[in-house]
Formats: sequence, C-alpha cells, structure tokens
Amino acid sequence: MDEVRFGIIGIGNMGSTYLYKTFGEGQVQGGRVSAVCDIDPSRLDGVREKLGDSIAYFSDYHEMLASGLIDAVMIETPHYIHPDIAIEALGRGIHTLCDKPAGVYTKQVEEMNEAARRSSAVFGIMFNQRMNGVYKRMREMIAEGAIGELQRVNWIITDWFRTQFYYDSGSWRATWDGEGGGVLINQCPHQLDLVSWIVGEMPEAVRGFCKYGKWHDVEIEDEVTAYFEYKCGADGVFITTTGETPGTNRLEISGSGGKLLAEGGKLIYTKNKIDGMEFLRTTDKLFGKPETERIEVECEACENMHAAIINNFIARILGKEELVAPGEEGVRGVELMNAIELSGWLGGERVTLPIDGERYLALLSEKRATSRAKTVRAVGPTCTEGSY
Repeated sequence: MDEVRFGIIGIGNMGSTYLYKTFGEGQVQGGRVSAVCDIDPSRLDGVREKLGDSIAYFSDYHEMLASGLIDAVMIETPHYIHPDIAIEALGRGIHTLCDKPAGVYTKQVEEMNEAARRSSAVFGIMFNQRMNGVYKRMREMIAEGAIGELQRVNWIITDWFRTQFYYDSGSWRATWDGEGGGVLINQCPHQLDLVSWIVGEMPEAVRGFCKYGKWHDVEIEDEVTAYFEYKCGADGVFITTTGETPGTNRLEISGSGGKLLAEGGKLIYTKNKIDGMEFLRTTDKLFGKPETERIEVECEACENMHAAIINNFIARILGKEELVAPGEEGVRGVELMNAIELSGWLGGERVTLPIDGERYLALLSEKRATSRAKTVRAVGPTCTEGSY
C-alpha cells in the first residue's frame, strides 16, 4: 500500500476541519480522503459543492464501511457511538482512528478494545496533545527520574470558557443522553489522558466534586474539582470549568527531586540539589531546605498536533513507526472521567479504580432516561482552532 484512503464519519466541526484543512491543505503525507459520511444531507451537499465527485458520499456509515472505498476511517461523531463504529470497522479489517473520548463509559470501551485485539487493523485515538513537546518532555524527564519520588500532581485547566450559545448549538451537547457528561467528557479527555500518561501511573482512588449547571443552563457538569490518591502516597488535584474567563492552564508535578511546571507553552524545571526527602531526614537545620536550580527546558515544537497524529497513524499502517496514541489506551481517560463523575453523583464519595463499570452504567442510564430535550439553534460546522 502506497497511499491510505480515509473515510471520515461525521463532518461537523472536527470532521470538516480534518477534511478541508488537515487533508485539504496538504498536512497529511501518504493519505487522502476518499469518502465522507454524515446523517445530515445539508452537510453532504456542502461538501459536494466544494469537492464534487472527487470523493464518495454516504448517509449510512455501515454502507461506507462495506463499500471497499476506504482503508481507514476517522470517527468524528457524538461520543456514544464511537465504540459501535470502531467495533464494526475493526471487524472488517479497516484501520480505525477514533477522536476523543474513546467512549462514554468503560464497559463499551472495553468491548471496543477487545475488538481491536481480535483485529489485524491498526487502532489509534486522536490524543493529539501527546505530540505537545512540553508534555512529551515532562513524561521523559519523570521516567528518567528528574523529580525523584512523586509527591503531588496539580492541574488547573480553567480556560475552557464556553457560552450558552455554544451549548445550544447541538441537540446532543450538554445532555446525559446525547453527550454523556460535560466538561470532563467534552473538553478534558486530553488532560485526563495526559495526567496519567505523563506521570506514568493512574490514581488508585478519586473523589470528585462536580457542579451541574452552575454557570450555564445545562444538566451536566460545568465545574469540577477532583482529588486523586496514588499508590505511592502522592496526591493530586484536578480543577476545571467552562464558566471562568480568562482562566488558567497550569500543570505542576512535584517530587522529592524537584518540580516540573508547564504553563504558557513553557516548561520550567526547578531541581533540588539534594533530594528533598534525604535532606528532610538528615539535616540538623530547623528551617532549612535544599538549594535549587531553575532550568527552562527546551522542548520540541509541533506545528499541527492533529496532523502529527494522523501522520503517525499512517506510518504505523505502512509499518514505519509505532503508534504514539494506541486506541486501547483511550480507556484510561474514560475510567478516570467515570470515577470523578461517579464520585460527584455520590456527593464526593471515595471511588477506587478500576471502577464498578456496571454500577456506573446503571446510574448513567437513569440520568439518560430523564435527560431533557433541547431546542437547537441552527449553526453550521465551525472552525475549532483555538478551542483546544
């Protein structure tokens, strides 16, 4: 195979961005879009006006997957059906790149992962933030022992400001039945993936304090404070909201050997000249602490992280590279999101990981059964640059 033929299922905001910008502007090497699928005829008509008969058009994804016109598929649909599409595609031997999140609850994602294990096709997930040079370097430095023994993980990610008009722009948005959650499942899947990918381990327990419709007329959570407990004894705090502006994006990971701080596109390493725990146990000073060295760490730049994931996916299909974001790893962020959400539903109760997936699904199903219908304000596909 010299060129991978892609089908895009769902040509809303992200699907159209991939179609017109990522592929259309030549940011992808070794792949082209050969088909698109959407249940909205007006979206298909809009693409046909621009691209004519150069690609195939489908209103049913089953027909696209059975057409023989694609080698790989990109899933850009509402969250609940990600696993259904992926399972069928993988069963047909079609390489599958799923946008985040992998799914809404762990049970369906585990079923998707099992389908991937049975398939010979490549399965990836659009965790484009793994291509961010700052986060890649943090992961490398922690693995190399730069911060010593892990002590604390703090992430304040409150620059997701969203308007009421945004939430009203889609019938599926901000509903338990259509989306399955709020800021955790829509805005934060990357951070919920990165927080374990960078550190190298998942928390063993979580407490979640979620506010539902605090800032918007929505039924889902639009503000969250979560507390993490790690097996090694470290603690973590994760704070997020879509109702605060200008907001903050600050990740700080501390250990006995020093601290890594990611903020504003920079990575600062404050290194203890003597391990903090060693100093604590051996010093005869009442108020002393180790001397430190402040280092601004050089990080590799990546101009388009979405394109980088697609190019890495193609390279894996062609046998040239290993995947940066294997699809099977999508379950980690879903598990963490489910744990925070479950704790929030239970008033901040401590939830251990792995969670009870059946219990979570039962409670989610109750919420879906009473999820309110929405009046949608008509909005076409929108450029999403700057929103992630």
